[in-house]
Order: sequence, then structure tokens, then C-alpha cells
Amino acid sequence: MIYLVEDDNSIRELVAYTLHSAGFVAEGFERPSAFWDAMENEIPSLILLDVMLPEEDGISILKKLRSSVKTKKVPIILLTARGSEYDKVIGLDNGADDYVAKPFGMMELLARVKALLRRTEGEAEVAEHVLGELCVSPSRHEVTVEGKEVTLTLKEFELLSLLLENKGRVMTRDQLLNSIWGYGFDGENRTIDVHIRTLRQKLGSCGQYIETVRGIGYKIGGNQ
Repeated sequence: MIYLVEDDNSIRELVAYTLHSAGFVAEGFERPSAFWDAMENEIPSLILLDVMLPEEDGISILKKLRSSVKTKKVPIILLTARGSEYDKVIGLDNGADDYVAKPFGMMELLARVKALLRRTEGEAEVAEHVLGELCVSPSRHEVTVEGKEVTLTLKEFELLSLLLENKGRVMTRDQLLNSIWGYGFDGENRTIDVHIRTLRQKLGSCGQYIETVRGIGYKIGGNQ
């Protein structure tokens, strides 16, 4: 089940139709109150969440979802206004796994939904990654910096794990997008850059381990 919280009727109906056509079971909600009522009966596999909503904005809903034990790991894609970098950064910082800027193409949205669901089906047991004061445990989905646990979104965790799995190697934006989001880099997409920025902030003193390779992408470690 996929839940869509969107007050624009035309967008909500088109997205629901697209998801149904792709074989997904989806339900749309015009108002947050109806969404919260539905959450009492069933927790969805993924939530598409508009930022600008009546009654309660999407960021507020996101924070509540991430603060609840029942919903803190539900994949969430934010639907944001094009050019609103503030909403994107705040959304990612508060636990969103991805974002799509309006107006968006239905095929792009569908690709992101499929990629996110594919990545959340389960993770294989992998040994812990340790780099200086940074420790990442894929099996426990846990990150610690200087012994203190750090809370990351699913995408931030996957991005950090992928960089650590390829320690010392430069990963291009295209490689990172394809591996984690399931689609290629088009030269304008800033998804990776925004995630790296928030990831560095959350890692504090260990954020410096993530190096920017100008014009190519990112790498982690190599000398630590």
C-alpha cells in the first residue's frame, strides 16, 4: 500500500492512476486528518508527502512520522515546489528519504518509488565499517560517531554505507544515483549534493571523512 498526501486533486488523481497502472495499491488523501485516520488502520509501504498542505504542513507530518516507533522507518518521498531548496534540505534533515520537485513527470516519480521500495526490501548481513571515530553497522542499521549514536535517513545511511564499501575510491554522482536511487545523473539533479551536505552535518567531526572530488563526485577515507 502506498499513501499519497496531496491537496491538489488533479495531481493526486494522476499519481494514484499511475501507481495503480503500475500494479501498486495506492490511496490518496486531500487532508492530513484523513491521512492520520488511515494510519490508525494500516501502515503503508511508502508515503508520498506534499510539503504545502492545509491543516498541517508536510514537514510537520514528516517529523511526527519519524518520531514514532511504528512509522520511523517507513520510506517517505517529499513532493516539493521546484527551486525550494529550503524545503528539500529541511525535509531531508528531518528524515525524508528522497524528494521530487513539482512539476514532475509520472515516469520519474514511478522510477523513484520503485527504486526506494527495492532498496527497503531488506539488507544483507555486512560486517561493520569502522573509520576513525566513525562506526557503521549495516546489520543493525546503526551509526555512531565517537561512541554516540547518530540518526540518519534511509538514503543517508545507504549513501554512507556505499561510500564506505568503496573506501578510497571516487564514486561519481551517476554511480551513486544509479546504485541508491535507481536512475542516472542528468547534469542538473542535486539529490546527491543535498544528501552529502546533510550527511556531513549529522556526522559532525567525522563529516570531514567525506571528500568532494571536484567535477567527478565523492569518496570517503583512504588514509584514515
